[in-house]
Amino acid sequence: MLFDSSIRKELARSFGATLVVLVTVVMTMMLIRTLGQASRGSVSPSDVMLVMGFTVLGQLPTILSLSLFVSIVGTLSRMYRDSEMVIWFASGRGLLSLLAPLLRFSWPVMLVIALLSLLVWPWANQQIDQLKQQYEQRSDIDRIAPGEFQESANGTRVFFIDKNSAAGETASDVFVAVTEPKGESVISARSARVEVRDGERFVVLSNGQRMESGGDKPGTKISAFDEYGTRIGTAPIAIADEGSVKTRSTPDLLGQASPMAQAELGWRIGLAFAALNFVLLALALASVNPRASSSNNMVFALLTFIVYYNLLTLGQSWVGSGKMGLVPFLALLHGGTLVFALLLLSARHHHWSPRQWWQGRSAA
Repeated sequence: MLFDSSIRKELARSFGATLVVLVTVVMTMMLIRTLGQASRGSVSPSDVMLVMGFTVLGQLPTILSLSLFVSIVGTLSRMYRDSEMVIWFASGRGLLSLLAPLLRFSWPVMLVIALLSLLVWPWANQQIDQLKQQYEQRSDIDRIAPGEFQESANGTRVFFIDKNSAAGETASDVFVAVTEPKGESVISARSARVEVRDGERFVVLSNGQRMESGGDKPGTKISAFDEYGTRIGTAPIAIADEGSVKTRSTPDLLGQASPMAQAELGWRIGLAFAALNFVLLALALASVNPRASSSNNMVFALLTFIVYYNLLTLGQSWVGSGKMGLVPFLALLHGGTLVFALLLLSARHHHWSPRQWWQGRSAA
C-alpha cells in the first residue's frame, strides 16, 4: 500500500505538470490560429477568446491522453534509472503487478476523456459554429451604423443610412456605392429592408434611383426603381440537419448509418479506447537501461503516440470514405493495439526475448 500511494502521488505531480505545459502550448497555438481567422473575417474579433476556449476544450481529450501517457512513462523511467524497479522486482513482484496502481490512478482521467470526447466535443464544436454563423449572418449589416459611411466585408460596397429601426432589419435614406470590374454604380433609396431569398440574404431598396458608369461605355446611365435587391451574404437560417457531423450529439450519430457519421462516432469512441491502450503501452515501453541515454525511451514513446494518433485520424478518413466499416476499424486499430500492448507487457514481465526463443528452438 505504501508503494501504491507513493507511485500515485508521483504520477499525480507529473501528470499535473505535464498537463499545465501542454495546455499552455495548445492555448498559444489556438490563440494564433483564432487571431488568423479573425483577421480573415471568419470570426468576430470580440469572440476570439470564446472561440479559443471552446477549441481548447474540444482538444482536451487528446491533451489528457498525452499527459497521462507522458507522466506514466516519465515516472516509471525515473524508477528504472534510480533502481527502484530493481527493489520492486527483488521483492517478488513483477511488471504486471504495477498495472493495478496505474489503473487506480488512471481511471478518473480515462472517465473524463470519455465524457469529453462523447459529450463535450460536439457541444464545443456546436458553440464555435454558432459564433461563426452569427458573425457571418451579421457581416455587412452590423457594419452599417446610422450617420456613418461603412465598407462591406469584401470591400466592394460602401453603405450609408440616415437611421434604422430598433431591430436593425429596416432603414431609411440609404446610400450604396458599388465598385465592380465592369464599372461603378451609386444607388440611393428612401428605405431598405433585409430579406432571405433562396438561401441568400438580400437588401431590398425601395423608391430610389441608380447611376451606373461603365468602364468600356462612355456616359452615365440613370434609372429609377420601385424596388432593387442586392445580395449581402448567406442566409441567417441554420438548419440542424445540414450541420457538420462534428456538432451532432453522440446519440444522434448512433442512429445514423452514413459513412461520415460513423467516422465521427469512431473518432469519439476511439479517443476513449486509446486512453486505456496508452496506459498499457506506457507500462510496457517505460523500461530503461540506466547506462543508456535517459531520453531514448521517452522519444520512442512519443513516436508511438504520434503513430497511434495518426492511425486514428487515417482510420476516420477511411470510415468516412466507405473503405472500412466502423466495427472493423475499432477492432483492428484499438483491439490490435490492446493485444500488442498485452503481449509486450507479458514479454517484459516474463523476460521473454527473441534470443531466448531462438536458443530454445536450437537446443530442441
